[in-house]
Amino acid sequence: RDRILLSIAMKTAAALAMGFTRHASFRDLFPLYDGFILDQFGVMHNGEESLPGAVEMVQTLKDSGKKLAILSNTSSPSLFALGKLRRFGFDPEHFEGAVTSGEEASKHIYSNYQGCKALLLTWNSDSNSIIEQFLKQCGDIELTQDPEDADLVIAHGMHVIRGNLNDNLKDIPLGGLFLNEDYKVLDPVLKRCAALGLPMINSNPDMVVVMPGGILAPMPGKISARYEELGGKCAFFGKPHRPHFEACIEQLGLAKDRVVHVGDSLHHDIVGANDTGIASVFVASAGVHAKELGLDLGELPNDDALIDLFTRHGITPTHAVPLFRF
Repeated sequence: RDRILLSIAMKTAAALAMGFTRHASFRDLFPLYDGFILDQFGVMHNGEESLPGAVEMVQTLKDSGKKLAILSNTSSPSLFALGKLRRFGFDPEHFEGAVTSGEEASKHIYSNYQGCKALLLTWNSDSNSIIEQFLKQCGDIELTQDPEDADLVIAHGMHVIRGNLNDNLKDIPLGGLFLNEDYKVLDPVLKRCAALGLPMINSNPDMVVVMPGGILAPMPGKISARYEELGGKCAFFGKPHRPHFEACIEQLGLAKDRVVHVGDSLHHDIVGANDTGIASVFVASAGVHAKELGLDLGELPNDDALIDLFTRHGITPTHAVPLFRF
């Protein structure tokens, strides 16, 4: 018995030495902060439905007088990202605002590439309203599918090279890029764009997304990584870059020591929070590291598993929980 107690004490000491605390829920955490910056995928929902307890947790925070903001690596403009929360059962009015990578990328394009032609890698027609709003916010940008005719490349989604209805150009499918990460169609295009020195603007730097059922699917961050391997240059927007965290803190109107960021990605959420100087909560069982940890949904990882994970990646959060729930 003494040996077991000593082992538990040593594991707890090791966790504390790394600077994080482990919790079964948010019950002990939410009184510690006044402002909560929330990631979406892997924290609030999985793209199809809200995650267990997340809707109730947002309501609890709001009822307790907490301030909430969304910070998300999504190609959607901020207002679209907030509006889409309704389909998952969340009330957009509970949030002070949203900062998305798509919003910030479109601002950059608007400021630097007016009157230019862009080769747009994006999602299929199911996301037409989001794509059209993104392009509207980019300003005077004409689409082309020919690298020789382009001034820039935009990594916005994984399904198609967007056509131009004015020129009767249909979308060009990217084959098995999404899910299978097959670059057979895209690689020749990327190689030519890189050879021409075209800048790439990435509106979603995530490498993977967790699909329903725990399947990991590649995201536009993978396209940009590929482009850089081929010698291309890319500008990234969204997490983990500090200005986007700062923009959320400004929306909340709180001091940094009263704000915590909640996310599932060590390399985007936790790195960004650490670099910005705010606390962080790592959500373990529903996000990009759940499979690596061998967790079922809602399962609380033990200290050993978390210490191994954080040591392996060289990244440590302030707190760790299985899910965003009370």
